Amino acid sequence: MPTARAALIHEVGGGFVPGEIELDDPIGREVLVDVRAAGLCHTDLTMAHADVGIPMPAVFGHEAAGVVAAVGPEATGVAVGDHVVGCLVQHCGTCDRCRAGRATLCRDPGATLRGPDDPPRLTCGGEPVHQMVGIGGFAERVLVDERQLVVVSRELPFAQAALLGCGVLTGVGAVRNAARVRPGDAVAVIGAGTVGLSAIAAAAAAGAQRIVAVDLALEKLDAAREFGATHVVDSSATDPVAAVRAATGGGADAVLDVVGIEQTAQQGLAMTAPGGGLYLVGVMDPTARISPKLFGLIQAQRRIEGVYMGGADPRRDIPEIARMARSGALDLGALVSAEVGLDQIDEGYRMLHDPNVVRVVVAF
Repeated sequence: MPTARAALIHEVGGGFVPGEIELDDPIGREVLVDVRAAGLCHTDLTMAHADVGIPMPAVFGHEAAGVVAAVGPEATGVAVGDHVVGCLVQHCGTCDRCRAGRATLCRDPGATLRGPDDPPRLTCGGEPVHQMVGIGGFAERVLVDERQLVVVSRELPFAQAALLGCGVLTGVGAVRNAARVRPGDAVAVIGAGTVGLSAIAAAAAAGAQRIVAVDLALEKLDAAREFGATHVVDSSATDPVAAVRAATGGGADAVLDVVGIEQTAQQGLAMTAPGGGLYLVGVMDPTARISPKLFGLIQAQRRIEGVYMGGADPRRDIPEIARMARSGALDLGALVSAEVGLDQIDEGYRMLHDPNVVRVVVAF
């Protein structure tokens, strides 16, 4: 039975504690991956500090990239030695929604997990260890269903590849799959972190004529310009609604709220042009709500759409995003601000408070 060092959460809010886990041998379509890099996503931190019913101990981390070390007897899509990216979109691959490319709406996401009669994938001292979203990437090795893996080019650095599984996929997917930005469109992106910058790059690649980035941090707005924003709005000093409407000539065809609080969602709706759409991408406050006036929505033909993981089909979209990166349309390297060790995850999350830091990656 293979073993690996991992960062374990033993109790809610207890922090990431290095330890050793045992991994079962791959069964069915499972794949053993030697992890080379794992991104620090705020979702993992939020879930680790909130009592949402996740069994403890647990291994968090869902932005993982590495090399296939072994495959189960039924795995057909990957081979030993392949470079792969993990993605938290759990999908069966066979239901009508999966076949239509709507993997985020899969009818049977639990198909990627072991059954109740199977032994646990991970243990620590003989006790089961929960694997966050079927990946548990804050570990030297992961055991994951092949449907949550995508093969990528060996030329792509692992630290950059790891971000494709969540943050970058969410931003690019929101532009391509949900907003379906077209040449000449006006786009506003509220929040210029990893997801927002990826959305900005995707909007530029799609031919958007005006791309407005909105953020509180000047450092992030500087980065937004580098990723393709034609206008930037410092919402700490300017009314962002008025500024976006002025920059876009009356409102944006697509507004992406990557922040996910009540204020930004309400502002985003006010920024949306007649016939345009507000796309709710980020969730910082799960209790937030907005109160649109129905007549206004109908009269102006505006729409509000929730977007989970960019509405992506990982096996379709991740290779396409990797091609964007190779062509220079998306600078993945600029998203990786720092690398830390497995025992420095808490420090890595503290680093993310610095507006100059976009993403921190655990390197193995």
